[in-house]
Amino acid sequence: MKKRVARLTALSMAALMTASLTACGSGGSGGDGSEGSGGSGGDKEITYWNIATEDVDKDIITKAVEAFNSNTESGYTVTSIPTQNDTYKEKLVVAMSSGECPDMYSSWSGGPMFEYIDSGFAQPIDDLFNKSDIKTKLMEAAVAQATYNDHIYAVPYLNVSLAGIFYNKEMFDKYNLKEPETVADLENICETLKKNGITPFALANGSKWTGSMYFMSLAARLGGLEPFQKAVAGEGKFTDECFVQAGEKLQEWVKAGYFPDGVNSLSEDDGQAKQLMYQETAGMLLCGSWYTSTFATDSKEFYEKIGWFPFPAAEASDVDSTIQIGTVGDQFISFNCEGEKLAAAFECAEAHLSDEMIDFMAEKGKVPPV
Repeated sequence: MKKRVARLTALSMAALMTASLTACGSGGSGGDGSEGSGGSGGDKEITYWNIATEDVDKDIITKAVEAFNSNTESGYTVTSIPTQNDTYKEKLVVAMSSGECPDMYSSWSGGPMFEYIDSGFAQPIDDLFNKSDIKTKLMEAAVAQATYNDHIYAVPYLNVSLAGIFYNKEMFDKYNLKEPETVADLENICETLKKNGITPFALANGSKWTGSMYFMSLAARLGGLEPFQKAVAGEGKFTDECFVQAGEKLQEWVKAGYFPDGVNSLSEDDGQAKQLMYQETAGMLLCGSWYTSTFATDSKEFYEKIGWFPFPAAEASDVDSTIQIGTVGDQFISFNCEGEKLAAAFECAEAHLSDEMIDFMAEKGKVPPV
């Protein structure tokens, strides 16, 4: 018990520090988009926290939960409680710290998920997983991201996402710009856009993870996979050359005016980055491939204007330029319950990966990790 409290205290402090740093010179992120509150559900209710506050993700979660509630013979009912992305991360940690963790919840793989597991708020699902049809459906890489200390702790379901650069094709045509092959080419594009009164990159960095994609993409082009693998293993340092060079390059871009005014106070959750693209005051946006469905859902007309290219290679570098920053799964459902309730919650997670749901996600522009 003491170990659990100590770990979650550390997580809470990290969340508060993040909120404090973000608050410096920045605005709020708006409402949390919740449709309910509370942690673990009653005897026959399963609370399911997620970040599906907007279409397309909201459509996907709603359809999967409704399918479970209509067809299950478990006697349980799942209640979905969505919350906006950045608010959700803090809300989840605070709930765990106070012992109010929901029965099932979606999150991202990697460090935070491992902390939830070590703190006792995610249960291994090896037996349920090995008996399930989803075992043969899911990509091995997705299952690997849901695995910790040789046990499976989550169900990946939403998307195979790669970070890359979306751009306005009409704008590129107007200024005779071509998709870049090198970082220098990309900088030349930025200079051309700037000279014509256009912000090169649409970025809303109030939550910081959006800006980190630029840092990670540059570091990957300069150092390859090894520095990231060392970081995951706890052996790496941010003083490694590729990270230092990536940070220096970003500072150059900030000073050159490649990002919008007040970039660190703009909110991704409030859609302020994509609005710069829609207003055509910015020419490019670096983010995950989930933005494809965002553009398509928001405006089919504008979607036709959008092109995409991978982050270009660094000059004088022999690093493999096909390496991409991304995730195989995007969202992972973990479970904070046991026995019959765990089996029912897992059944609901399975419903996210039914053949009907996989087709539905594909129609909505997602790439399910199957």
